[in-house]
Amino acid sequence: MRLKALAPAKVNLFLHVGPTGSDGYHPLCSWMVFADIGDEVSLGEAEDFEFEVDGPFADQVPLDEDNLVLRARDAVLNLTPDLFEPFRLLLTKKLPVASGIGGGSSDAAATLRLMRDVLELPVTPLLALTLGSDVPACLEAAPLIAEGRGEVLLPAPATPVLNAVLVNPLAPSPTGAVYAAYDADGAPGEADCPDLPPVISSPEEVAAILSICRNDLEAPAVRLQPAIGEVLDLLREQPEALFVRMSGSGATCFALCGGATEAESLAERIRFWRPDWWVAPCRLGGPWDL
Repeated sequence: MRLKALAPAKVNLFLHVGPTGSDGYHPLCSWMVFADIGDEVSLGEAEDFEFEVDGPFADQVPLDEDNLVLRARDAVLNLTPDLFEPFRLLLTKKLPVASGIGGGSSDAAATLRLMRDVLELPVTPLLALTLGSDVPACLEAAPLIAEGRGEVLLPAPATPVLNAVLVNPLAPSPTGAVYAAYDADGAPGEADCPDLPPVISSPEEVAAILSICRNDLEAPAVRLQPAIGEVLDLLREQPEALFVRMSGSGATCFALCGGATEAESLAERIRFWRPDWWVAPCRLGGPWDL
């Protein structure tokens, strides 16, 4: 029985965002892929329902109902209150908090997967959506195109595994503030989906396609948090970087590289130059061994 689940980092290769709809939400279209690194959620026996957090970013994680692991657990408990013996959840927080790579959403999705696979309880995409717009995609944790509020999940182009470097300046980039700044600009983007080929054969082709796509939240996020612009500028100067963009609402940025050697070399150099930043080489694609 598998008692541990990876909560992989989510990367938005592009993120097209439209103006607020009648439902109060911004429609979007995003190509999402998942990294082979992330947080971990573990499930164990306990005499009462327990929740603990460890890991390098544990001190930044709320331990109350604001934590999406607890909200995911309680959403399933409320549906099936008589089917459970008490258990303990441990979140090992390895990703920066509120960093545009789906940390909380992926943690919630990993919790749902454990409750589905270990405790054999029904977990639906609709239940995942009640926890946040990114949670249904994170529940799949495989390359996909997300549309609507994030609940419409479509197949993504088949690509080779993409080697990348994730960089976060450990500076805040609150999602609400970024969306507010985007709206103040007149929400100039559209939730349009580009015409993507079903198969893309190389990282270089992926980079070329992404160059005609956008992250509509990047400009307002950089304006609010100049450290993001510093990351983007530095990555774009590096010879290993085929393509550079911010993920989600920031502050994490990614650089696609031609191979693992290039990604490791780039990560080592950025760490040397900026030891105060979070830097992680990874592979993008999935699904990984969740």
